[in-house]
Amino acid sequence: MPRATALFTDRYELTMLAAALADGTAARDCVFEVFARRLPHGRRYGVLAGTGRLLEALPGFRFGADELATLREQGLTDERLLDWLAGFRFTGDVDGYAEGELYFPGSPVLTVRASFAEGVLLETLALSILNHDSAIASAAARMVAAACERPCIEMGSRRTHEEAAVAAARAAHLVGFTASSNLEAGRRYGVPTTGTSAHAFTLLHDDERSAFRAQVDVLGVGTTLLVDTYDVEQGIRTAVEVAGPQLGGIRLDSGDLPTLAARARQLLDELGATSTRVIVTSDLDEYAIAGLMAGPVDGYGVGTSLVTGSGAPTAGMVYKLVERDGVPVAKRSEGKNSVGGRKHAVRRHDADGTATAEVVSSAPVEPRDGDRDLLVPLVREGRVCADVSPAESLRLAREHHERVRAALPAEGWALSRGEPALETLTA
Repeated sequence: MPRATALFTDRYELTMLAAALADGTAARDCVFEVFARRLPHGRRYGVLAGTGRLLEALPGFRFGADELATLREQGLTDERLLDWLAGFRFTGDVDGYAEGELYFPGSPVLTVRASFAEGVLLETLALSILNHDSAIASAAARMVAAACERPCIEMGSRRTHEEAAVAAARAAHLVGFTASSNLEAGRRYGVPTTGTSAHAFTLLHDDERSAFRAQVDVLGVGTTLLVDTYDVEQGIRTAVEVAGPQLGGIRLDSGDLPTLAARARQLLDELGATSTRVIVTSDLDEYAIAGLMAGPVDGYGVGTSLVTGSGAPTAGMVYKLVERDGVPVAKRSEGKNSVGGRKHAVRRHDADGTATAEVVSSAPVEPRDGDRDLLVPLVREGRVCADVSPAESLRLAREHHERVRAALPAEGWALSRGEPALETLTA
């Protein structure tokens, strides 16, 4: 039985629907699009994430007896509305960018074609999932780029809402994080999980040696020991004495990380632990990771900055009506205008396969060599097109992201502020 999701909805979706049912406009054939007018200040690209979670949520978007009773309790007592909702299931079509795709200002990352009644109900659910997950994925992708092939671990569960923690772990893994500390993300989506110990475990014991011995006895010499509860250098010496030179890793969680990492590597080598990895944590973001690039660091654990979007906690996506009964419609508000008509979108590439532009048009785009259509079918007549498990959906999105990331111009991965890596061409 799919999880009930219909009440993850703003009230005004239902009040609009009630009025449209009353005046006869609810059945009009409509097209809604999701897009971001702009990227967060200075960002070069965005990464679409959450599409798989939205498709998971769609079958449960139904109004059963409990949901209808809740609406009555909250003062939504229009009988026409409640009768319509009681028989509702989404029967429209959805197209969109493949999850893991890069997007730019104006990219129509999701297109919903349905009656106004059905389409308007999906607005809040779609935006709450896509805005959160895309913000996390976009930040995480910058961290992966800064790490330059060194592994990144997601460990932000204690810094956000419990469900957001699972979604964040999924979004981070999509763009290249190797593992997460979150067990529920492992259960739902197959994200590899990892974790060893915190300072509390060391403080529990009479001395550091006893703590390290207990951890090694249970987890083996391949474990990672946290060495900065007291004195870092003494912690490293004790760790190697307890586990031997085959110790898997040490973790540094405070202090001047570049200096500490360099000294830790030197000391480990002097002690014969030449294969022991140096893992760093402690409020890292993409800039801190880049600052450690020249140091002898073997991996990064990222928490708060990741699950809060590293300064951009939402992708700023909107859900707008762009067509009604085949007629383009558009919002003209200053600073919040939209472009009418259902869009077509292609990614343009040069002869070497490097992306050069995003082309978005209300009319079909005349194809050129190297063009790639960006919109793919996701839902037809209310049924999700791809019958895959949540874990398989994430795996496919991760593979797609790897392919499209490879086509981005090199300057697109710069952490410095700049314009979007690809110009959005409109026709």
